[in-house]
Amino acid sequence: MSNTDRRPDEIHCRTEDLHAVDTLNPRVEIITSREVPLGGPRAMPVRRTLPQRQRSLIGAWCFADHYGPDDVSRTGGMDVAPHPHTGLQTVSWLFAGEIEHRDSHGVHAMVRPGEMNLMTGGHGICHSEVSTPATTTLHGVQLWIALPDSDRDASRDFQHHVPPRLDLPGATAKVFLGSLAGHTSPVKTFTPLVGAEIVLEPHAQLVLDVDPSFEHGVLVDTGAVTLFDTVLGRAALGYVGTGVPALRLTNPGDEPARLVLLGGTPLGEEIVMWWNFVGRSHDEIAAFRDAWERGSEQFGRVDGYEGKVERLPAPSLPNARIRPRRNPPTADPGHRSQSPS
Repeated sequence: MSNTDRRPDEIHCRTEDLHAVDTLNPRVEIITSREVPLGGPRAMPVRRTLPQRQRSLIGAWCFADHYGPDDVSRTGGMDVAPHPHTGLQTVSWLFAGEIEHRDSHGVHAMVRPGEMNLMTGGHGICHSEVSTPATTTLHGVQLWIALPDSDRDASRDFQHHVPPRLDLPGATAKVFLGSLAGHTSPVKTFTPLVGAEIVLEPHAQLVLDVDPSFEHGVLVDTGAVTLFDTVLGRAALGYVGTGVPALRLTNPGDEPARLVLLGGTPLGEEIVMWWNFVGRSHDEIAAFRDAWERGSEQFGRVDGYEGKVERLPAPSLPNARIRPRRNPPTADPGHRSQSPS
């Protein structure tokens, strides 16, 4: 998915050192979403939790859009013309609907509920995404993973995985990346990560063992979820820092609650994000933009896309270099607060 902001911020992201935490009752930072129009004549809205000024990275996860359930007869659905990426992997995960994916690696695939598509666009790739005519409701998440410096020029790639449903006490899970609850996804990533869909039964509590070297984010899709003692409403993302060996998740409601769990080891590198590019400097981002506008073979071509425009033009660069944004350090052990977005 493209970042369709007309004036995208340039974001310098850096992981900070973290203080010790109360492992049984750690601080939960709430990241509220902001609504962004995805484009098109009727502008399908998405809710963005990453990146924000408050926090730019969770592990190597650097972008999270949550959308739907969206009535495509009203919004027109998704129609994102070919657009470029560098220095990242994209993860597409649907709860409802179907999206047709085409990319310059020659892949033509469908994104369907419960099936993960992961595209690697290190040195450069472009792709298009269009909801299919059979789709009446579109509902899912689009996620980006920043590649570490050692692998950020990785070749184009595409992986598809259908994770099995895992039955847990009071919950079910589908682990699409990394390892969780005794299941390991076969999908390759370049840094240690976890990604999973979890559905909690009404009034159920789940204590989920996790890697304490990871920081974690809980993105609520439906219902409300209590992470430790902090209630997260729909579309909110709850963040917990490293050093926590288990997450306590509770559904206080009378209906099932669904969430997406994201986690990973802190990236430990400063990255620059702008529009659909991840790089390491303003000058590098400017060079990526110039290459896309020139039609460089760095990104290749998408075959078979039929839309109103052939490709998305890049927005104008900001007039000045933006000062780095840094993730805040974890607060004193046991302190709990909601930070502004």
